Amino acid sequence: MSVFTELSASVAAAWLENYSLGTLQRLEGIAEGVQNSNFFLRTSGGEYVLTLFEQVPQAQIPFYTQLLAHLAARGIPCPAPVANRRDEYLGELAGRPALIVSRLAGVSVARPTPAQCAAIGAALAELHLAAQSAPVSQPHPRGPAWCVEVAAQLVPHLAPDAAALLADELQQQRASRPGGLPRGIIHADLFRDNVLFVGDRVSGLLDFYFAGVDDLLFDLAVVANDWCTAAGGQVDADRCRLLLAAYERRRPLTAGERSAWPMLLRAAALRFWLSRLHDRLLPRPGEVVTQRDPGIYREILLAHRASGERTLLTRCRA
Repeated sequence: MSVFTELSASVAAAWLENYSLGTLQRLEGIAEGVQNSNFFLRTSGGEYVLTLFEQVPQAQIPFYTQLLAHLAARGIPCPAPVANRRDEYLGELAGRPALIVSRLAGVSVARPTPAQCAAIGAALAELHLAAQSAPVSQPHPRGPAWCVEVAAQLVPHLAPDAAALLADELQQQRASRPGGLPRGIIHADLFRDNVLFVGDRVSGLLDFYFAGVDDLLFDLAVVANDWCTAAGGQVDADRCRLLLAAYERRRPLTAGERSAWPMLLRAAALRFWLSRLHDRLLPRPGEVVTQRDPGIYREILLAHRASGERTLLTRCRA
C-alpha cells in the first residue's frame, strides 16, 4: 500500500463523478505495504479506500474484485468493491487500473494479544472455507516458481553466506516440501498490518492482492511466522497453539498437514525473505515506498531450520 503514483485531489474528484458516492472531501495516501498505491477516500457519501494497481497484471485484477465481492457477500470482513454508474467495479485513473472498496472499522495491532492470535486463526479458517465456493481461481502468484525466479535475480547481489543459505533452502524445499496437501484460495499476506480489530474481534481482512490457489497450510504458516514469533525468530509456543487451535475448530488439519507443518513454516519464511530482499536490492521508484527489513525473515528461516521437525511439531501443535 505504498504510494507509487501521485494523485491530486482535483483529478480524483473529477474521476469520482463516475460514481454515486458524493463529492470528494479528503484524499490521503497510505504509506504502508509494498504492492499498490492506496488512498483513504472520504466523500460526502462515506469512507472508502481507492487502489491504483501498480504491478498486478490487468488480466488478473477481475479475479481479486470478484473474490472480494464473493467473500464480503458471505460475511467475511473484507473490503467490498464499489461499482460505478455503469455497474463496473474497475475503472482507470492516472493511467492505472483503479478500484474503490469500502473502508472497514478498526485498527491494526503491532503486538497482538493471545485472544487476537486466536481470533485471526478463526478468521483465516472462515476465509478458507468461504473461498472454496468462489467462482474464480488463479494460481498463487508468489508460490514456489516465483521463489526460484526471484532467487536467480538476487544471487548476484547477495553476500556468499546469504547466497549459500538461499540455494540450500531452495534445494530442500524442492526435495522435501510435501505434495497432496489440501489446497484452495489463500490470502497469502495476512500480516498484522493487513488485519483490523475492534477490541479482540477481527473487523477487517485487507490486501488480497497476492491471493491465489496454494496449500492452505502455507497461508497458516505465513500467519504463524508474523503473529507468533518472538525476538530472534523463535516460535512463541503459547500464541502458536492458540492460533492453530482456533483454526482447527473450524477446519481440522489432516495428518499430512501436521507432518508438513515444519517445512511449510520454512517455505513461508523463505517467500518473505525473498520478497523483502527484492524490495531492498532491486527497488521500484515511488513517492512513498515502504521497505521492510529482510533480516527478520532470514532470522525466522534460520530459527525454523535449527529447531528441527520434532521440536516444531511438539511446540506448535494445536
